[in-house]
Amino acid sequence: MDQANELKHVAVILDGNGRWAAQHGVERKEGHLAGANRVVDFLNYISRYESIRYVTLYAFSTENWKRSKEEVDALMNILAQFLDDNLEVLLREKVRLLTTGDISALPEPCRIRLDKVKRETAKDFTRTFILALNYGSRMEITDAVRSIAAEVKDGKISPADITEKTVADHLYLPEVPDPDLLIRTSGEERVSNFLLWQISYSEFYFTKVLWPDFDINEFDKAVRAYYGRKRRFGGR
Repeated sequence: MDQANELKHVAVILDGNGRWAAQHGVERKEGHLAGANRVVDFLNYISRYESIRYVTLYAFSTENWKRSKEEVDALMNILAQFLDDNLEVLLREKVRLLTTGDISALPEPCRIRLDKVKRETAKDFTRTFILALNYGSRMEITDAVRSIAAEVKDGKISPADITEKTVADHLYLPEVPDPDLLIRTSGEERVSNFLLWQISYSEFYFTKVLWPDFDINEFDKAVRAYYGRKRRFGGR
């Protein structure tokens, strides 16, 4: 297999929970619950592919705070319950949890659980599961620029020394490789302020399937589509 084409990191914009709820005649909260259950299934799908070592899920954006308090509260409660219910699963499957984004703005029960799960799963892992929470790529890049500017001010680096690697090293998770494949569910074809720096050369896969219905067959279609492409990274 061409090493440049090997699928190591999959990123997913989870979309369609609300539309799924509307289609099934239930409250939006039920759609988010179905979406959370699908996350557990998705981690099982990933485990079938030995090369995939990282998965990043866009779970809550900086813009999602604009939703009603009732919906935001429901999402936070679902997150806390998800972490309670799946710590043992992550430990058993040797999956490390990381987060990207400003989790300091999340409710305390969520922060406590996130800290616990991240700490416990860091001890022994073979795969990494990243939740993007209160995440926005413009915010991430802005924070990186601020950090670099502070180092310039302090005389640690000079402006002439700043390279693409300098910027990449100041992003939230510089140790994580860029996504090879970006999937978005529900038929929308935009990236919605997600990993803008990191997906510069990612392959995109858009599907009309709503996230709660994104089953193993749909994931396999995305993987086949990925391996059907030739990644050139700007070359010929």
